[in-house]
Amino acid sequence: MSEALWDRSRCSVAGTLAVVGEKWSLLVLREAFLGVRRFADFQRVLGAPRAVLTDRLGTLVEQGILRRVPYQAQGERQRHEYRLTPKGIDLYPTLVALMQWGDRYLADGEDAPLELRHRDCGEPVHLALVCDAGHELSGAREVRPQARVRAD
Repeated sequence: MSEALWDRSRCSVAGTLAVVGEKWSLLVLREAFLGVRRFADFQRVLGAPRAVLTDRLGTLVEQGILRRVPYQAQGERQRHEYRLTPKGIDLYPTLVALMQWGDRYLADGEDAPLELRHRDCGEPVHLALVCDAGHELSGAREVRPQARVRAD
């Protein structure tokens, strides 16, 4: 593909990394997918510094990936939970891809610490690259990048 055909300043990868490409942001998302919702629980599980966690949660809320939902335990002041939005839920395949890559290349021959299974049938889940015709692809060598023509 000719470099002249693709405006890299509009790159979706770079834009996504600007939003969630920081370690703590991805770890917050991992925990949100595992059911963590409250600040204290994120901090306890992740061990993130309070200021860093506050900043990352704020960014994820600002970007519409998480939403703050008020709750109040009996006898305590009102606090907020952080819940995934549809925009946040759409990041799940990204985290699964990172997890699969880490399981394959960083496990040092040990079993993966976590396995994903389909709720309905119990079989292991894996991420697949599939074209609109339903063909499962083995990787980048089976893909041809093509610049989109902008309608101005």
